[in-house]
Amino acid sequence: MSTFRPELLSSLQGYNKSRFLSDLSAGVIVGIVALPLAIAFAIASGVTPEKGLITAVIAGFIISALGGSRVQIGGPTGAFIIIVYGIVQQYGINGLAIATMMAGVILLVMGLFKFGSMIKFIPYPIVVGFTSGIALLIFSTQIKDFFGLAIVSVPAEFHEKWITYFRAMSTVNFYAFGVAISSLFIMIVWPRFNQRIPGSLIALIASTCVVYFLNLPVETIGSKFGDIPSSIPKPQSFDISFSVIKGLMAPAISIAILGAIESLLSAVVADGMIGTRHKSNMELVAQGIANIVTPIFGGIPATGAIARTATNIKNGARTPISGMIHALTLLLIMLFFGGLAKLIPMAALAAILIIVSYNMSEWRSFKTLLKSPRSDIIVLVTTFLLTVLIDLTVAIEIGMMLAAFLFMKRMAEVTNVSMITRELDDSEPKTPDANSMDLKKIPHGVEVYEINGPFFFGAATKFKDQMMTQKEKPKVRIIRMRNVPAIDATGLQTIRDFYKDFKKTGTVLILSGVHTQPLFAMTQAGLFDLLGEENIQGNIDAAISRAEAIIKEKENESTHKAKN
Repeated sequence: MSTFRPELLSSLQGYNKSRFLSDLSAGVIVGIVALPLAIAFAIASGVTPEKGLITAVIAGFIISALGGSRVQIGGPTGAFIIIVYGIVQQYGINGLAIATMMAGVILLVMGLFKFGSMIKFIPYPIVVGFTSGIALLIFSTQIKDFFGLAIVSVPAEFHEKWITYFRAMSTVNFYAFGVAISSLFIMIVWPRFNQRIPGSLIALIASTCVVYFLNLPVETIGSKFGDIPSSIPKPQSFDISFSVIKGLMAPAISIAILGAIESLLSAVVADGMIGTRHKSNMELVAQGIANIVTPIFGGIPATGAIARTATNIKNGARTPISGMIHALTLLLIMLFFGGLAKLIPMAALAAILIIVSYNMSEWRSFKTLLKSPRSDIIVLVTTFLLTVLIDLTVAIEIGMMLAAFLFMKRMAEVTNVSMITRELDDSEPKTPDANSMDLKKIPHGVEVYEINGPFFFGAATKFKDQMMTQKEKPKVRIIRMRNVPAIDATGLQTIRDFYKDFKKTGTVLILSGVHTQPLFAMTQAGLFDLLGEENIQGNIDAAISRAEAIIKEKENESTHKAKN
């Protein structure tokens, strides 16, 4: 049952005053950071500002209290904007609440049936494709407020939005545009002076003061939505019927899948920053409960927020207490200072969301993937275009099917079944292998791993798990790839991640026996230059010789330092 034990309970063992003060500081800072984002995400999603705050408070508290990650910060995120906006336009607020609760049930079931690890098998090009697509869609929703355009109703379709924008360019409000540009400039420049306090908060405060004291003719939250309620609403009931549930099944599945992917990606990022391992199934259970409870009080879909989680860690958080304090901080702000939020200019929120969309775009990963094998490029581009032009649900479905078919095609092309059969058949006599590790002398401080078979997304996950079980950090790690006939983008990304992780600990990565296709793919993706030609050897003997040379160099450096 440890799988379903919240990290909060584990974190309380040995909890002391020092940890609490650290969590308190981080929680308060993240709570302040989350304020403009919660409001911006709600408005961009087509709902009123307080719904974003309610979500950040209730869902944020539940996700931290029950989740499987020590430092996860939950709440509304940019990834949900397009889905939520579409549901609200088609089914209304009542439909959104029902769809969110249905998604919560799906997430809860996924966690209880231990589907958390299955999320890892979604190919990397699909994740980058729909994430980049969502980023472009978010950017396209902010043009009206960024320029202060006089548009009564913005079309839902991507191409129709831009046609409407171009037609309305003569109505630009230069005061709003000036506020937006200034906010954008502050957010870009501010991190050079201070990393702890986010530029979005400074931009929000500065733009609000300028608009208020100079009485500029710029649309604000108050002029568009009225006053923001300064309390948590009472639980509400919904009109639920079988026909409504049937109609909302597809949107609910979209929310659940996206919520699972976002939350577990955020948890993985957090693991890398603090050196822990999250409980993926417990995290899904917490996400499910949060999305079941939050809509009852008027909230919208919630998941783990990567940027806020990273901010939480950078400010000293190490336990779920910080996430709970973040939610309580937002609640206090909402109760006592919620009235001031109505003064925030819409142009400033648009600038904040444009920065969010840029950070979500993963354009560097997108650019790198365009150098991957052709099949991965097809999956990437297809998922991206379907997300932008059709629908996220369709994009994920088509992307997964396309990836599966292309995967099976590659398996048929590269797998030699007869050779595998002979290797697994113990009844046949075996010819001694001159390259067997039994005949090799491995130097002290060197570890050798061997991958057998194509290094695709499934194999990459298994290999990562195998690596993470090794606690000792050797001086050199050799990965034998003599039996790897093909590699895909996820495999390439895994090697790139290993290289970065090993570099932090001073471990040198050497590849041995790389075949033509993997070598070509690595060269195209820039891995050949990243690792260095000297660390990609043709056979195990050459790799061991290289490892011995590296160890000797390190020993000489240590001796030289000791003498000095």
